[in-house]
This record gives sequence, structure tokens and C-alpha cells, in this order.
Amino acid sequence: MDTRKLGKTGPVVGAIGLGCMGMSDVYGPADRSEGIATIHAALDAGITLLDTGDFYGMGHNELLIREALSSRNRSNVQISVKFGALRDVERNFLGYDSRPAAIKNFLAYSLQRLGVEAIDIYRPARLDPGVPIEETIGTLAEMVAKGWIKHIGLSEVGSETIRRAHAVHPIVDLQIEYSLISRGIESDILKTCRELGIGITAYGVLSRGLISGHWSNDPKAASDFRTRSPRFQGKNLDANLALADKLRAIAQGIGASPAQVAIAWVAAQGADIVPLVGARRRDRLTEALGALAIKLTAAQLATLDQAFPHGVAAGARYPDAQLAHMDSERPFNAA
Repeated sequence: MDTRKLGKTGPVVGAIGLGCMGMSDVYGPADRSEGIATIHAALDAGITLLDTGDFYGMGHNELLIREALSSRNRSNVQISVKFGALRDVERNFLGYDSRPAAIKNFLAYSLQRLGVEAIDIYRPARLDPGVPIEETIGTLAEMVAKGWIKHIGLSEVGSETIRRAHAVHPIVDLQIEYSLISRGIESDILKTCRELGIGITAYGVLSRGLISGHWSNDPKAASDFRTRSPRFQGKNLDANLALADKLRAIAQGIGASPAQVAIAWVAAQGADIVPLVGARRRDRLTEALGALAIKLTAAQLATLDQAFPHGVAAGARYPDAQLAHMDSERPFNAA
């Protein structure tokens, strides 16, 4: 697999990363053994970056990754961990905590669950409005100095926060949603990251399955995030599925699946961008890996750009309660 470097100071990783959240949480029931098999298949294919969060399944996802890696060579695997999200017994989100004492607590638990001596990339899941970003990054810099984390990343923050954080300690990457129908970062955030030499790890490249070509209107489990997502509701869903049909037609002309074209488009936006695929099953992973063989021509990229302009999606990326915690959404109404 080709590799890409995360920012000026980050690690070299496979050209595609594996987002592991769905193996434990958010999209309804998941199969633990299939999740582990999918991680193994990803490693065998040359994927080296595994993305997780300490709140994915309230620690379940970290334990799953630990089990998957127990029989594998850990030396060429980079684990990216988000921290700070607070949840209750019913799995509701309660907010975010980036106080220094909380960071040290979250980190200690993640190191234990993952069974590692250091985490490769550690990042606050969202901006804590009660803690200056300088204080958060300063604490993380202390953890780097102690050898408990190797690199610092950010997630879903805007340009001002990125600049303030990077002034305290080098930031290797920003994790943020980026897809054919979620192009908000192009307005400002992407330019800021490139100016500062910060990479992008792009999640939601298939818009949570909406443009994958596999979406079904079958009833979803109550625990499936998409039952509450604005883009999957009523007329919004109808409009967005029409976009998926448009992608399907373009993909047919390219000779690939809609998912493969969507992933290839994100990868084609720059060598500083690593798409994260959220495959929960080996068949979906195999399809996603097929995107690596697709080299979109200038004409094909122009066709996709025209078909999916900024702001084309119907509905917000998250419900209002969650958007309120997303610093990345404040400067503009991102798609």
C-alpha cells in the first residue's frame, strides 16, 4: 500500500486508515469476531492507522483493538485515540472534559485498555468551551515529554483554535468530516492546516453509508446514530439519496462502485489527506481497498466537483445539540 505522512512532524501511515468506531458503537449491534477479523484483514492489506475513541462503546473499542493486535506485530501500527467525551449508562453524550486532571485520567485508562506503553496520536474529541485550548495542548505536551503519547492531533475544530493549539505544540493532523457531500473544510480549515503543515484524517468519507451505494431504508436499531441524524430524516433523506443515485451513475461510467469513487475522490484532494474508512466487515473493507486502484482523471474530478458542490447535502451533519460542541462549525455553515 502507498503511504502518506501526517503533517510535517507526524508518522508515515498507510494511504487509507481504518475507523473502528462502528465495531463497538453508534451504528447498532456489531459482531465482535467480525470486527477483529476486519482489523486483521486491514493490517494484512497494509493499513497501519487504526482510529478509535475511549468513549466508543465506553472502552469496548479499545479493548477490541487490543485483542486484535495481541497476535500481531504492533511495531508498524499507529493507534489514534480521541478522548474527552462524557457519557452516561444509557449511552447519552453529556459533554466534553479537557481539564488537565481529566486528560491524565483518560490517558491512563486508554493505555491500560489498549495494553500499550504509548499512544501514537492522542486528540481531544471536541473543544471543551470551559478550558482554553492552550491549557489542553500544554497538558498533552507534558504527556509527550513523558513518553506516554507520541503525537498530538485535533478533531472538529476551526482555524482559530488550530492556530492557537499549534502555537503551543506541533499538531500532526486534524480529524474532521470530509466527503463529496461534506466539503465545509474547503472554505477555510483546509487552507489553515496546509499553511501550518498539519495533515487531515478524513472521516465520514461515505457520509455514514449515505453515499456508499448500500443504503437501505430498512428500520434501524434505536442505538443507530443515523435515526437521529438530520441528513437521514424525511425529505432530507430523499434529497440525499438522489445525490447517491447521481454518484452511482458517475461511478458506473468510471467502472467502480460508488463507495470506491467517493473514497478515491477524498484521497485525490491532496497527499496530506488520509481517508478513514469505517468498515465493520471484511467485505466492506475489501470494497474500500479497491479505491486505491482508482486514479481519477482531471475530467472525472471536474465532473464530480460539478455534481457535488459545496453545500449540496440536505440537512446538517449532526443534530443541533452536538453541533453546539463543534468548533469547526462556528465560522461558517459547513456542509
